[in-house]
Amino acid sequence: MYSALFAHIKRFTHLSEEEELTLSHLLKTVAVKKKAYLLEQGQICRANYFVVKGCLRLFFIDIKGAEQTIQFAIENWWITDHTSYQFQQSSQFFIQAAEDTEVIAIEHHLQEEIFSKIPKLERYFRLVLQKAHQASQVRIKYLYSQTAEERYHHFNKLFPEFVQRIPQKMLASYLGFTPEFLSKIRAKKG
Repeated sequence: MYSALFAHIKRFTHLSEEEELTLSHLLKTVAVKKKAYLLEQGQICRANYFVVKGCLRLFFIDIKGAEQTIQFAIENWWITDHTSYQFQQSSQFFIQAAEDTEVIAIEHHLQEEIFSKIPKLERYFRLVLQKAHQASQVRIKYLYSQTAEERYHHFNKLFPEFVQRIPQKMLASYLGFTPEFLSKIRAKKG
């Protein structure tokens, strides 16, 4: 059941069979239907989610009422509202399934127990967060230094399957332009 997560952890650190067993007793699996929410604005984020299958997105609604996607998570990626999760305060974001999705959740109230029983996981999460932060910085740089068309082509080159997989409206929101503009970019190719 947790083999995808354990394989991901092994990319960063090694857990013994006993540690894997301990961890498996502290995890929870959740199935989420397409368009369903794991978190809505105003709620407290109670878990950090590892995507086993499917796709989640983290977004907010801007002052014009438009959805602004700031993160996607597909297989073997983590997603949460870190501020809400760590400080147990109201979230400013939504986490929604872009596809039928299966996740493994680490609930906030068990996080410290997990870290105390398996200290190696603190290192694992530090490394995962460092990679995520680096990716976020690069994304922000691209938003300010590339044209919308350059951002699309760059993202499409890095993640071609992903571009085909997610709804055009969500992709456009993530890349910082409208779905109509995305249609124009795609039409140029053909």
